[in-house]
Amino acid sequence: MRRVVRQSKFRHVFGQAVKNDQCYDDIRVSRVTWDSSFCAVNPRFVAIIIEASGGGAFLVLPLHKVWQIPENGLTLSLTEPVVILEGHSKRVGIVAWHPTARNVLLSAGCDNAIIIWNVGTGEALINLDDMHSDMIYNVSWNRNGSLICTASKDKKVRVIDPRKQEIVAEKEKAHEGARPMRAIFLADGNVFTTGFSRMSERQLALWNPKNMQEPIALHEMDTSNGVLLPFYDPDTSIIYLCGKGDSSIRYFEITDESPYVHYLNTFSSKEPQRGMGYMPKRGLDVNKCEIARFFKLHERKCEPIIMTVPRKSDLFQDDLYPDTAGPEAALEAEEWFEGKNADPILISLKHGYIPGKNRDLKVVKKNILDSKPTANKKCDLINVPKKTTDTASVQNEAKLDEILKEIKSIKDTICNQDERISKLEQQMAKIAA
Repeated sequence: MRRVVRQSKFRHVFGQAVKNDQCYDDIRVSRVTWDSSFCAVNPRFVAIIIEASGGGAFLVLPLHKVWQIPENGLTLSLTEPVVILEGHSKRVGIVAWHPTARNVLLSAGCDNAIIIWNVGTGEALINLDDMHSDMIYNVSWNRNGSLICTASKDKKVRVIDPRKQEIVAEKEKAHEGARPMRAIFLADGNVFTTGFSRMSERQLALWNPKNMQEPIALHEMDTSNGVLLPFYDPDTSIIYLCGKGDSSIRYFEITDESPYVHYLNTFSSKEPQRGMGYMPKRGLDVNKCEIARFFKLHERKCEPIIMTVPRKSDLFQDDLYPDTAGPEAALEAEEWFEGKNADPILISLKHGYIPGKNRDLKVVKKNILDSKPTANKKCDLINVPKKTTDTASVQNEAKLDEILKEIKSIKDTICNQDERISKLEQQMAKIAA
């Protein structure tokens, strides 16, 4: 696979770890044996699963204000969730937001069940509890969110239509080895998998869901035992493979010409990775021709790694940055559950990504589409038509409530600080005496 010399603008992608002063230190990364990436990233925050008694703890760090309390940040720890989703009988290890529908969340647990939720109402609307006979290793949505693909401990890769609750395609022993597999959808609808051969060699494969008898391509990598975590960029058709316990990131370009999966290069470092986070495209620095950014987890550190394409020109590189999927939803949850599909809403990165207005999660007690909006109820503010005469007053009332809550929070903080200062003064007086 490596002997094939092929022209590609991505052959000379340059990977570089940032300096130590830009890393996130003193983080106790989880030691559990679950083969997940342990890290999730968006343009504002990095979340890391950490070591804690009882498990379930994670740390969220702001990316642009390292070790500094942000303005208007938290004054108290968050203790109340926005919504509680109850439905799994065992631990949940996988969650994945729908790529185009608002508030649609997929979860999969050790009960071998997949549940799809409308988070806005807290309802479990689809329960796929009889399709997997063993542990689910991972789940991936396709580009418009009409299908999912799964990799399971029973060595099967399944393509599932969740709304029809039926298996569209299935491949037994996609990889014959006993170690965990991964399966992800590509932009063209094909499925990319990683796994192990019967002789414990690491493999990667490409499949057409319309005919999964034989793979489009199958390549053997090496004999390491670290699970290969695939990270995919649909804009450049590049897949980055990060092996747990490896000290390298390999990257490949997917094309429609043989051998279909083309090896590009390898980024190598000294220390092994415990997990890996992957920044969405809109969080990259286009002025530096950055095409990928990883957040590598060490035992007690999170280290950003940037991947760039060397270019001499300072102009915007259109070929590296076609319009990419943005964060705005193309559908409402109810539309998707009713059967509608939509491709992602694309945004340009020519001037860098500029976040829109606040998109806080709106949770209601019941489905907001079941009843007509009433302007005199605060919980129905999001349903009030913009052209009604009461809109301005309702919005002002909501803002006033928000300001009053913030003032109360500040007063509480001041009172707590006053008490703390008083106690400290008393202790200092005792010491001085």
